[in-house]
Amino acid sequence: MLIALTVALAVVVGVTLGLLGGGGSILMVPLLVYVAGMDAKEAIAASLVVVGVTAAVSVVGHARAGRVRWRTGLLFGTAGMAGALAGGFVGGHLPGQLLMIAFALMMVATAVAMLRGRRDVDPAKAHAELPVGRVLLDGVVVGLVTGLVGAGGGFLVVPALALLGGLPMGVAVGTSLLVIAMKSFAGLTGYLATVSIDWALVGAITAAAVVGSLLGARLVDRIPADALRRAFGWFVLTMGAFVLVQEAPEGARLPALVAVLGVAGAMGTCTAFVPRCPLRHAGIVGPRPAGA
Repeated sequence: MLIALTVALAVVVGVTLGLLGGGGSILMVPLLVYVAGMDAKEAIAASLVVVGVTAAVSVVGHARAGRVRWRTGLLFGTAGMAGALAGGFVGGHLPGQLLMIAFALMMVATAVAMLRGRRDVDPAKAHAELPVGRVLLDGVVVGLVTGLVGAGGGFLVVPALALLGGLPMGVAVGTSLLVIAMKSFAGLTGYLATVSIDWALVGAITAAAVVGSLLGARLVDRIPADALRRAFGWFVLTMGAFVLVQEAPEGARLPALVAVLGVAGAMGTCTAFVPRCPLRHAGIVGPRPAGA
């Protein structure tokens, strides 16, 4: 029964991925932990499978449309793979509770990023030539985060590619899928050194998520993206608070909840009452990656 529910919810997560791109995969780890009953390390490893496969499938359409810059993506992705491999190996040796707390904090950061949206890149700030050293450094750092907690892909990768690589937003989004797939599989390799996976279950969940993402992509033009993004951002923030309170040590649960509620209150106040609030005026520009 729980397996059927997990697969069904994976379709819902996949639809979210197809509709919103960045942020949808942040729900996969809580789904696998609290519904499928996996431990934290197995759930993170499994989520890397889902994210990697979904991104690999999604990159095909962007490549056909000419929205993938292969040289930049492979350079950033190779560095990301090194960071993700290290992150996955280290994560496999860390306590599951610590990993889930880090994941909850990543959920809060993702929610804030989604509520702020994506802005156009100022051409004056974008690099005319690819700064190889900076791209490699950023790729390693972003990959390390992804390898550790199984998330944190698109909303970190897209701005980095747009600013460092000087890519238009649409091309940065398409290229990010290549990067996300590469570092997800590298992070998985790191985890497999210490974690075993139920491949039959993970395969079913992955297939469901891919089907959902394809369905979600067909619904993009029928649902207001800005309203959907904001609603999902608040939902992720709520889920982040739940996971943080659930996993925090007994004495730290109330302060953790107060801190997250403080962030939510400040964001809500800004959106409702501050005319120049960045949460109100920021918007997503261009197409969005599935699997971020």
